[in-house]
Amino acid sequence: MTQPIAKRFPTPALDKLPEDIRTRIMGVQEKSGFVPNVFLSLAYRPDEFRAFFAYHDALMDKDSGLTKAEREMIVVATSAANQCHYCVIAHGAILRIRAKNPTIADQIAVNYRKADITPKQHAMLDFAMKVSRSAETIGEQDFAEVSGHGFSDDDIWDITAISAFFALSNRMANVTNMKPNDEFYLMGRLPK
Repeated sequence: MTQPIAKRFPTPALDKLPEDIRTRIMGVQEKSGFVPNVFLSLAYRPDEFRAFFAYHDALMDKDSGLTKAEREMIVVATSAANQCHYCVIAHGAILRIRAKNPTIADQIAVNYRKADITPKQHAMLDFAMKVSRSAETIGEQDFAEVSGHGFSDDDIWDITAISAFFALSNRMANVTNMKPNDEFYLMGRLPK
């Protein structure tokens, strides 16, 4: 029996979606071999879908001082703290692939402080966690600590924006009870 994509809100039929959204979803399916449930779930509100994925792409796909794997580390660590089943599983798969490391996502999801990552990445995740869990307490000492590890102001902005954006994503996934696709569980775990 197939699990529903999300339990609370209806998943729109693909053929009923606006053309631009349908094209985007079909492109993802062609590239990955399946449609991640987040695309179908968020398509419930087309204008919000467009805004969500435009900001997602602006944060996660650009060239910056953070590697694509480091960006995924932020997502996995903060999503674990926010108890977001969907994002830990989905972005854990992406992290394993981008880092070319089958164990890194599990380590970061359970306790990034004990993960096999660099001191610079620990500092990045410390800052990201503070943004995610207690942003109101961030002060100059926090900026000094993260910049002391070589992060520029633009990098710190990216760490902040990714943490904040995925706090939104985590809450939407939790409220909708969005289920991760089965395909995510095995991705990046075995060498090809």
